[in-house]
This record gives sequence, C-alpha cells and structure tokens, in this order.
Amino acid sequence: MKPMRLDAQALVTGFALIAMVSACSARSAGVRPQASETSSDGRVHFDKPLGVQLWTFRDQAKTDPRAMLQMVHRMGFTHVETAGLYDLPVQQFADAIRQANLRVTSMHVSYEDLKGHPETVIANAKALGARYVGIAWYPHPESGFTEADARRAIGDFNEFGRTLKSAGLTFFYHNHGYEPSPYGNGTLLDLIISGTDPELVKFEMDVLWTWLPNVDPVALIHKYPGRFKLMHIKDMKLGVPRGSLSGGLPAEQQAAIGEGQVDWAALMRAAERDGFEEYYIEDETTDPVTNVPKSVAFLRR
Repeated sequence: MKPMRLDAQALVTGFALIAMVSACSARSAGVRPQASETSSDGRVHFDKPLGVQLWTFRDQAKTDPRAMLQMVHRMGFTHVETAGLYDLPVQQFADAIRQANLRVTSMHVSYEDLKGHPETVIANAKALGARYVGIAWYPHPESGFTEADARRAIGDFNEFGRTLKSAGLTFFYHNHGYEPSPYGNGTLLDLIISGTDPELVKFEMDVLWTWLPNVDPVALIHKYPGRFKLMHIKDMKLGVPRGSLSGGLPAEQQAAIGEGQVDWAALMRAAERDGFEEYYIEDETTDPVTNVPKSVAFLRR
C-alpha cells in the first residue's frame, strides 16, 4: 500500500533486473495461548490478534467509509491500520471507527505530509489512538531507487523517528519492493536498515513486497532481529515470477493467503519468535471482500 497520491506508481509492472536481483539474493482477535506451530499437514495455527489495513477496502470506502468500517467489524476484526481519512475530518473518522467497535493501532501517511506537516500527523495519530505512524513509499525516480535515494531516506527516517518519539509515537517504514537493489555485499534495503537508528526507526514487513524482489522474509527477520515490528500479510499467485524491483504487481497476480507462494507457517513462527507486535492482512487482489475471510480462515486453521 502506498499513499493515495502515489497510487499510480503502485500499478507499474515489469520484471527488470531479475537476474541481478536473484544473484544478489543468493549471497479472530485475542490473546494467544501459545506460539504458532506447523502441523504435519502444513497448517499455520496462527492465533495472535489479526488486524486489517483499511487500504484493502478502499473501493468500498469511496461510497461510504462508515459502512466500510462496519463491514470490517462484521468480518471479525477489532483493530485496523489506517490509510487516509476518506475526506472526513479526523474527529469524525475517529468517531466512525469507535462506532464500528474498532480501534486504530497504526496509521500510514504520505512522505510529503510527514515531512511537511509533522504536527498535523501527530495530532491525527493522537485523535485516532494510533501508536505506530509510518510511510509506505519513498519518493524516487521512475528509473529506479538509488544509493543516493537510500541515503536521503536514512536521514529522513531518523528525523521522523526523533520527531514522533518526542510525541510518544513510533515511526516505521513499510518496504515496497524497490529497495533490494544490489549494493555492496547486500542491497539498498540492507543499507537503510543498518543506517537507521534502531531506537528511532522500526520497519513494517510487507511480505509480498519482500518476496517479489526475491528476498527471503524469514532470513531478513533473522538478519535484523528486533527491527521489524509490524507485518502486512500478503501473497502472489503461483507461477508469478520473482525478481521485480518495480514496487508494483497487478491485482490479478496477487493471491489470497494460502493460495500463493509464501510458506506462512515458517514465516509466522519466525515473526512471533522475533517479537513482531502487529499483524495486518492487506489484500490487493481483485476481490478483497471475498478473499480476506479466506485468508483469515487459512491462518487460523
């Protein structure tokens, strides 16, 4: 998910740099009674609280955001991650969330808003009750994400983290698939993670945007213990090639959880052991209303 103003970039497709990336990559809610386990039949048995990223239901929100929130509650969710205010004043949106018996644990904002209007972002987060505030897209040329972009991002992210921490909030960056360009003995994503202050900057692992550019999400968690605190649970269909650095994938190529490529049992076990705090289903398939309940059922079985 990217901020709405950058939505067009999310539809960019292509699988450039596949060989180069592959070479680089080679080197319902409640308290869980126990950690998720893998059964002999590969079931996930994930029983930590599950939220949903509201970007999932952006089409439904266009006509009636309040009805969309009520639908989310009927699906069994109790908490959400937001992606905009749907043209409502923040207090009206906060009231609608409470009236739907939901709560906000995290929110996405645009880079431009956090860079230019941090006081408004902080006020909105306080009104909504969010603890985490993050961005899901860092501005960069269409030609690709570069070392210069990564180094600018490091400076911005540390600044954002400092500003939000002083307000009692936690900043995170949500990876979006364009960052794993080869760099040194790793990638530009490695540069960003290692270059940011662990006390100021956390990360939200979007599993699809980790998997698509040929990064192993379990290995990434093990490489950077404690840095990832949130997760977007998302997958792509069998047969879709990996290796793209575009940061986009057509909805027709995305999959409900359990119908795609990721080994969810292994991944969720690694995330729990590492201390992830928030898990959100984000569905960008062609039919999220149908697929989200299927994804929840797969994770819970």
